[in-house]
Amino acid sequence: MLRYMYSEEVKLNESNVVQVLYVAKKYMLPTLADKCIEFLHRHVDPANVFCVLSHAQQYDEKSLVNRCWEVIDRRTEEAVKSEAFATIERSLLEATVKRDSLNISELELFEAVDLWATKECERQGLAVDSKLKRRILGDQIVKVIRFPAMEKEEFASLLADCNNFLTRAERRGLMKKFSGELTTPVGFPEEKRVGSFRSCCRFGRLYSVTHDENLGWCYDPAEDGWPCLDAIKFWVDKDVTLHGIQSFGSKNIKFGVALKIIDWENKEIVLNKKKEIFSSVPLPCKEEEIDGFDIMFDPLVLKKNNVYVIKAKMYGQEPCFGGNGVDTVKCHGVTFHFKDYESRSRENTTDVSCGQFAEFFFKPI
Repeated sequence: MLRYMYSEEVKLNESNVVQVLYVAKKYMLPTLADKCIEFLHRHVDPANVFCVLSHAQQYDEKSLVNRCWEVIDRRTEEAVKSEAFATIERSLLEATVKRDSLNISELELFEAVDLWATKECERQGLAVDSKLKRRILGDQIVKVIRFPAMEKEEFASLLADCNNFLTRAERRGLMKKFSGELTTPVGFPEEKRVGSFRSCCRFGRLYSVTHDENLGWCYDPAEDGWPCLDAIKFWVDKDVTLHGIQSFGSKNIKFGVALKIIDWENKEIVLNKKKEIFSSVPLPCKEEEIDGFDIMFDPLVLKKNNVYVIKAKMYGQEPCFGGNGVDTVKCHGVTFHFKDYESRSRENTTDVSCGQFAEFFFKPI
């Protein structure tokens, strides 16, 4: 903090950033606090997301809180298996289990909650048993676990391992539900979690605006105010719904973007308002300072093996960009294929190996 006050220089790392943020808030140094928040934005991942979320909530940093929940939703399985999850506050555990947007099987989520309860027993110096873990968790947490959404075999194995976690009446009601003998509610949510959309990243490396390597990729706005076209062909091996695209931006810069897709029938579908304005925000990337923004739109059904073309015209300063792209990427059981698109009207500054379209946000159908 003193170094920053005297020289405006700060040396943040994952070991000191939380402490520096604390003193920046305490001694009312908003610019230093902003640098800490930006650092956390760029470095949040499933391993540290619950720790970062706790501090973000403490300091009421809404954008960082939202970013943390986004990581938890998209990469739930990794997040709840991290060491930090077993030490979170009970209130944060409750908020997590209540989310409909988690991407995880109900059995795996229960196992993570059960482990948290086991660690809590140990922290309190108590002998671990299922009844005690149930009492520590309380109905606010237990009653939102979606036991009926499990497979019958999964639920049976759960009962074998922790039989006394549920009451006799709950066990009996759930078993009748699984066997089809009971049609009335059993006191637990029965629908599977909707889950958040998944993401497919097509680049192996991301580059900041200031990167001076000659990578054969340019961003050169034309005289009419619009840059060269960014476009790429793609198709998937399974039916999915496309929910959005992540574009690269520049630090603290706003971009105007017109985004559209050409389907297999050569039909043009406009995905957002023409030249809609987006603000760049820090993206999680520890190697480089990468900024970008998400362009979300109404879900669009993509049929398997049909070729689509995604096109964008972006107005703004030179953005960051991706490199080391490949033509085939498998994400969450869905394979994306990419191919260069040749435009007759404008130079296309994006291809399979580098350029725009950092991530595709989708849900399998």
